[in-house]
Amino acid sequence: MVHKIEMMLAGKKLTLETGLWARQADGAIRVQYADTVMLVTVVAAKQSKPGVDFLPLTVDYQEKAYAAGKIPGGFFKREGRPSEREILNSRLIDRPLRPLFPPSFFKDVNVVASVLSADQSGSMDFLGILGASAALLISDIPFHTPVGAVRIGRIDGEIMINPDTKESEKSDLNMIVAATEDAVMMVEGGAQELSEETILKAIDAAHQEIRKILEVQREFQTRAGKQKQGIVSVEIDPALRMSVDHAVRALIQEAVQINEKGLRQDTLNAIRSKVQEDLKTGAEKNPDRERDINVIFHDIEKEVVRKGIIEKGIRSDGRGSSDIRKIMSEVAVLPRTHGSALFTRGETQSLAVVTLGTSDDEQKIDSLEGVFAKSFMLHYNFPAFSVGEARALRSPGRREIGHGALAERSLSAILPDKTRFPYTIRIVSDILESNGSSSMATVCGGTLALMDAGVPIKAPVAGIAMGLIKEGNKTVILSDILGQEDHLGDMDFKVAGTRNGITAIQMDIKIAGIDQAIMTRALDQARIGRLFILDKMLTALSEPRKECSIYAPKILQMKIKPEKVREVIGPGGKVIRSIIEKTGVKIDIEDDGTINIASIDDASAKAAVDLINKITEDVEVGKIYLGKVSKIMDFGAFVTILPNVDGLVHVSQLAHHRVKNVSDEVKEGDEILVKVLEVDKQGKIRLSRKEAMPKGPGDAS
Repeated sequence: MVHKIEMMLAGKKLTLETGLWARQADGAIRVQYADTVMLVTVVAAKQSKPGVDFLPLTVDYQEKAYAAGKIPGGFFKREGRPSEREILNSRLIDRPLRPLFPPSFFKDVNVVASVLSADQSGSMDFLGILGASAALLISDIPFHTPVGAVRIGRIDGEIMINPDTKESEKSDLNMIVAATEDAVMMVEGGAQELSEETILKAIDAAHQEIRKILEVQREFQTRAGKQKQGIVSVEIDPALRMSVDHAVRALIQEAVQINEKGLRQDTLNAIRSKVQEDLKTGAEKNPDRERDINVIFHDIEKEVVRKGIIEKGIRSDGRGSSDIRKIMSEVAVLPRTHGSALFTRGETQSLAVVTLGTSDDEQKIDSLEGVFAKSFMLHYNFPAFSVGEARALRSPGRREIGHGALAERSLSAILPDKTRFPYTIRIVSDILESNGSSSMATVCGGTLALMDAGVPIKAPVAGIAMGLIKEGNKTVILSDILGQEDHLGDMDFKVAGTRNGITAIQMDIKIAGIDQAIMTRALDQARIGRLFILDKMLTALSEPRKECSIYAPKILQMKIKPEKVREVIGPGGKVIRSIIEKTGVKIDIEDDGTINIASIDDASAKAAVDLINKITEDVEVGKIYLGKVSKIMDFGAFVTILPNVDGLVHVSQLAHHRVKNVSDEVKEGDEILVKVLEVDKQGKIRLSRKEAMPKGPGDAS
């Protein structure tokens, strides 16, 4: 049976439909918002895999080229590996869903969100979250709490729900908020140095709108939902739990207080291995015994760490809840790069390197909304050695793509306008060591590297990761969290910004959400920590260097009249190619008359500027030019005074004396000085040779 439900969301019709498409999936929703259509399917495995003690959830978001009436480019005319945006949207859907599954549900779950029609509104990301929630809700998978999402913007100080692509270009806020009825689950977005109060107001406005979506999902579940399957609880032998607890609790309490991450983890691993060996008897009766011991061990470690923080205010490295780890910053660490910085915070270290390029280096992106060029890129790399592991290098995974996008968003708000700084900018952050929030270390290192490269940023940016430990009514917010606190805690809340305000925010919750009071405290504490980190960073370099590196390309920018662009390019590009061949520069010319000239040295760039000025220069009456005779006629000579600009020297203006034959005075190819007498309304230029030459003794007056 086909079921359909509709509602108005931010002035557009939202439709959920099931029962006709993909009927063999456990749950399938056709979600339509205006002319954007997405099919979201969910399927769970029939059985759990032996030994699995986590939820194996996989989310795949894919954009069909036909959705925008396109055929994929390249040799293979079909969709290939996921694009960066598809990876980011897959993560966006995964993050608010994962905490809402029952803790003992260990079956493989696959969510596939496919964009089938795109109306250029840019609404696919939040629709994926909404569609996945609805599909899970009506399926027999034990997912009981719906989650909704909206995009939030702000134009001229007014909050907007689901602004389209064009409206987002004018917005100083671009954020996705996902929430349940009671609490916010996820926040992801960027801002133009907005205050904490403004961000909180926007999140609250989003939550109010999301509640309307959740009502519709509940009603849809009532109409179309299947009977939920039962959950087989993972029962762990109480005697085994008692034996493990007795053997390891005291040892874990000592181990978690070891400051050095590597030594702490090695000690915990050794304790776990020993208890596995000591209690291996009985494994033949319980094939999941090893898994059960690991679960018990993890539960004890989590309890010990959280109890120490909640009751004693003790963190693994001895810090208080709002303390920041030791910070070290250094710039210009690599001699031949355009800009570089090494930022170290505790046991997390980022090597950030800036490379400056020309418009030829921009990234061309072919998306459903169209083709566009990207002039700022940040690429984040997380090699295995950064956490002491032996693993071969691989292409960037979803985590690397996500962390890089967050850091890129954090820094894009403070980059100079292209008219002021016409470079393509690439930052690479290589994480050399990691123990907590390497993405925020990338933001800090990236800021310093930009300043070292001479990029005139609007203001320096710092980033900090906040955590949360919540037990009953007791909550502790942690600044600058360790990897252990992220893993065992309830929240990962990353905030980046300048002294003036926030430029990027990302929040993930591992419990059933947090209220606005906790979020307000977290943002206030994050601001204090961010300003502290900024002060430490700027001891290495307080402002951008005045000049770019001598190894960076030199770009001169000039402006000509738009009607002169055709003259600079010339027929078939002949003129501009000639300038490039003569000077060895790169030239990028826009329709509005903006010209960027890139060169390895100033002399070549200035030579190209001189040539362009000659081409575009307007003829000035009364000015003397050195011209070349281009054609001899009976009545005078045509002289080229500027590129593609000729004027006539009448025979009477060739000399102070009477001239019988033009060829007696000048020949084609001669260079002569001439003075501009007149430029008539038709643009014809009258020149004089005699006005540009001194009189001889016998010349007539």
